[in-house]
Amino acid sequence: MEGGIDPRAVVAPSAKLAADIEIGAYSIIGPNVEIGLGCVIGPHVVITGHTTIGANNRIFQFASIGDAPQDKKYAGEPTRVLIGNGNTFREYVTVNRGTAKDKGVTTVGDDNLFMASSHVAHDCIVGSHCVFANLATLAGHVEIDDWVILAGFTGVHQFCKIGVHAFIANNTAVTRDVPPYVMAVGHPAEPHSINTNGISRRGFSAEQVRNIKNAYTMLYRSELPLQEAIDEITRAAQNQPELQAFVDFFPRSNRSLIR
Repeated sequence: MEGGIDPRAVVAPSAKLAADIEIGAYSIIGPNVEIGLGCVIGPHVVITGHTTIGANNRIFQFASIGDAPQDKKYAGEPTRVLIGNGNTFREYVTVNRGTAKDKGVTTVGDDNLFMASSHVAHDCIVGSHCVFANLATLAGHVEIDDWVILAGFTGVHQFCKIGVHAFIANNTAVTRDVPPYVMAVGHPAEPHSINTNGISRRGFSAEQVRNIKNAYTMLYRSELPLQEAIDEITRAAQNQPELQAFVDFFPRSNRSLIR
């Protein structure tokens, strides 16, 4: 390999590549692609479209990043994919670019792990520090906040939102919005509990975990009407900042909350 690029790779002359990146054999890099410092692109990877990839990302063989959205309305518009830093895309991961009918860009944050055969569809927004297990799949226009875990074979319906620190169990079908901290299970997804282990590992104190559990109970176990439960959580958040994630999420919910 010369300059970290295998001579068997096909790299468009107009692609903008950092000097230290590695590109494996038979990978294809399109003319409107930008790749930042420290990236390692394995063999047989295709990166195309108007795709910008930040620093220190690793993309394994057979991944496809930035290709056309799987949307029949798409007419070849120059939409984009924007990827941050420190992500890992394992084998057969697919990330499609946006559509002109929405934001025009699919966005991925930092330090995410996309396991084999996971999929990010057009116009999705994925935050940072998320884990997509094997075959976790997002339909178009989905929003995934930071620190979310999607277990294997998770499917997320278009336009759904999943809040910070949520955990979606394996084989779950998400058809409505999942609030922060919630563990969701089933077909369709239903609230099971809060993601206690996840938030404890991330440094939440025992008191904070207890406050989040109380908010969950108010939302799902108290039999309060939804708006009254939201009002109670909003009041509690004034003295319990960890509940602000709930407060910020509720107005964003367009497909209604899982119940």
